[in-house]
Amino acid sequence: MLRPYKGKIMLNYIVRRLLYTIPTLLAISFVSFSVIHLAPGNFLTAQCAFNAQADLERCKTEAVRLGLDKPWYMRYWLWLEGILFKWDWGYSFENHRPVFDLILERLPITLLVTIPTFIFIWIVALPLGIYTSTHQYSLGDHTLTFFGFLGLSIPAFFFAYLLMYILVIYFGIVSVGGLFSQRFISAPWSWDRFVDYLQHLWPIVVVVGGSAVAGLMRIMRGQMLDITGSQYIKTARAKGLQERKVIYKHAVRNAINPMITIFGQSLNGLLSGSLITAIVLNIPNVERLLYEAILQKDDLVIMACLMLLALALLIGNLFADIALAFTDPRIRYD
Repeated sequence: MLRPYKGKIMLNYIVRRLLYTIPTLLAISFVSFSVIHLAPGNFLTAQCAFNAQADLERCKTEAVRLGLDKPWYMRYWLWLEGILFKWDWGYSFENHRPVFDLILERLPITLLVTIPTFIFIWIVALPLGIYTSTHQYSLGDHTLTFFGFLGLSIPAFFFAYLLMYILVIYFGIVSVGGLFSQRFISAPWSWDRFVDYLQHLWPIVVVVGGSAVAGLMRIMRGQMLDITGSQYIKTARAKGLQERKVIYKHAVRNAINPMITIFGQSLNGLLSGSLITAIVLNIPNVERLLYEAILQKDDLVIMACLMLLALALLIGNLFADIALAFTDPRIRYD
């Protein structure tokens, strides 16, 4: 537990970081908006310029109505002004709905998939990494290393198709893909809907989390091997400390620091996930919304998704820095 004066220092640090977030997000929004408009054309290009049956006068009128006739910097200012003073994220050209409503519609589905996946990845990867490092060159180490390399080598979309084939052909499970069965998609939450959610969730968790578990396990194993070979660990063993205490109190405590940093940087993965896997398994998450918006050049939807991912990354890094202050007393933020 932090002492009062350390708690005050940490609070001041958190406030400073939150204040720094504002200009950072503004810079990200400006760069993103300008880069998006480097590509030629806009939402109406495909519908008007390359469509022989399109009414050019109607297209020009529609461009004026949507504000697409203005320079990109004027459109950026109008977009930013709408967010700051009205909390208006704009209107989706393709979906004919407010952008904020689209984000709110996709975000719960995204979190229902990615939070369990995120938890699964970390509670599996860290213990496996510790085990393989403390049982180096054993049968268990070789076996887990083999499956780890296998998980890193197999593309997630191929693994998704393979798992769907096995479940349908060999186990007769027809309802594979999506997050709910057809009758539960719009139904209110109940025990039956929760069970149906779990039945659809585990293949997604295995597919999306498989390669991530393999990668983090290898990183944790390497960190543990570096730490357990250091001089202070040898000294702790020479003093007669129990091996369990040496590993979990001294080695793991130092090896976990880089993992905390990775944890913070991967927080935006809660919102993005895996695009191709989302398409294969029919998951309408935020990243799929971003992909569809890019195809249609639905600029304001693209901006909203990018800002959401940027905010998640900044918050994740802040959480990682705070966690490091608790786990490593050598880190100071004053």
